[in-house]
Amino acid sequence: MSDTSVIYVLNGPNLNLLGAREPEIYGRDTLADIEQRCLTAAGDARIVFRQTNHEGVLVDWIQEAREKAQALIINPAAYGHTSVALHDALKTLTIPVIELHLSNPAAREAFRHHSYVSSAATGVIAGFGAAGYELAVQAALTKVRERA
Repeated sequence: MSDTSVIYVLNGPNLNLLGAREPEIYGRDTLADIEQRCLTAAGDARIVFRQTNHEGVLVDWIQEAREKAQALIINPAAYGHTSVALHDALKTLTIPVIELHLSNPAAREAFRHHSYVSSAATGVIAGFGAAGYELAVQAALTKVRERA
């Protein structure tokens, strides 16, 4: 993989509390631990790893990725179930988009069963905890290679 490949990894609300928030659901890894896993999995590719609790900031970063990234991984957290704005922003991308969830939303409360992000994503990885981020980076790299 060329060192010019850039993968954005965007994280939504409350993910800054990983490791402390409901570890029985989300695990004990912190977001900093997960970032390190992504950096390791990326090899020569560059990871831009960000987290925000604000929907509009996620939209801004998605729009930025249109010009600066070869792939985007997004853990939209609760915004996946509520945000048409994220859906619309993701639909503007021509790069691969991987939706990611630490838990399996389909196995949780009914309101988590629908995702506005899924219909705009190339693929979805859910239920593998922090290891899902590594899987997502691998999937993104595969898609970037396929497009090259």
